[in-house]
Amino acid sequence: MLVPSDGVAGASGKLVAALEQYYNEQVAKRRIIVAKRVEEVVQVAHDLMKHVEAQEPRCLSTLTQAGGRWEGLHIMSPNEYQVTIYLNQMGEFNLVDDGTVPGSAVLKLSDGRKRSMSLWVEFITASGYLSSRKMRARFQTLVAQAVEKSQYRDQLRMVGGTSEVRVRIRDTYTLDLVLAFKCYGIWPRSAAHWPELSLPWPGVELAAEVKMSGFTLVSRDCSHLAREKEKEKQEAAITAEGDTWVMVFSEAEDRLLTQGCRKKCLSILKTLRDRHLELAGNPVSSYVLKTLVLYECEKHPHEWEWDTISLGDRINGILLQLISCLLCRRCPHYFLPQVDLFRGTPRQALTQGASQTWRLTRDLLTRTEYLQQC
Repeated sequence: MLVPSDGVAGASGKLVAALEQYYNEQVAKRRIIVAKRVEEVVQVAHDLMKHVEAQEPRCLSTLTQAGGRWEGLHIMSPNEYQVTIYLNQMGEFNLVDDGTVPGSAVLKLSDGRKRSMSLWVEFITASGYLSSRKMRARFQTLVAQAVEKSQYRDQLRMVGGTSEVRVRIRDTYTLDLVLAFKCYGIWPRSAAHWPELSLPWPGVELAAEVKMSGFTLVSRDCSHLAREKEKEKQEAAITAEGDTWVMVFSEAEDRLLTQGCRKKCLSILKTLRDRHLELAGNPVSSYVLKTLVLYECEKHPHEWEWDTISLGDRINGILLQLISCLLCRRCPHYFLPQVDLFRGTPRQALTQGASQTWRLTRDLLTRTEYLQQC
């Protein structure tokens, strides 16, 4: 059945109005909850790092407030927060980004540098690599001791079963503490293809600005990815991946989303995700949504396509792309397309995510009043 064009326009207008109301009410409510928890997260992080610094002066807290925001604090969801502890003295290492471990790089002691003279001597392997795994293990021990000494110790507990440094606060939400090196003014070889010259977005000036913001090397546990390899190769792979540092592009991604209603679009998607797509296995993370917003920017490169009146179309397009990725069981990283953001996620979780996302998308398209009910 053909639908009159004015009927389509009317439905689209209703969806935009409903999304605007949803943003003003539900997204605002989410922000209030997050803001209260951020206050507590910052207090806990400062207290823990005070004890860590007393034992390990090389790990200095870099959590500072600037322009009303906390530098180094990342909100993964209302139930998960990440504080990045930036380390210094990276100059004695060379960055080796040869693609051996997709999405990761290694830090190798510069030629002529003696291992024994390094600030990080006990974390350097025989081959001269700064081991992410060894540093994380030391940091985890220090944070566990800090939890015992903390003034908040009755409200805190370390999360076991992982080499990640994770602290549970009042059994309500989680704080991840992550060691990292900031790479200013350089761009990794693995992402050298970006931006595609054939694409009009983001444009030469913005792309140059994004590249100058650099990226971050973080200490993450990637051993679960090595377990996907053949048994005889697992041990070597776990050792190799344990020494690597994961490349993260948070600042670059945020710079790309500053114009138009891009941030507004992502905020609505995150709120919908918290209410409808927080599933076992976490197939739909806030980072997956952020990545798909960036891909949507490439598909719709003009600024007029990112004004408020187009918000419904953009959200619909992103949700449909999410369903496609979940069904194909692959979601490529925006800057590093060789990295699959679904890698390691159980297939059943991806299938359930696709089903739930389709349900949500169908209700948004057919019942605009649904937003007021969810």
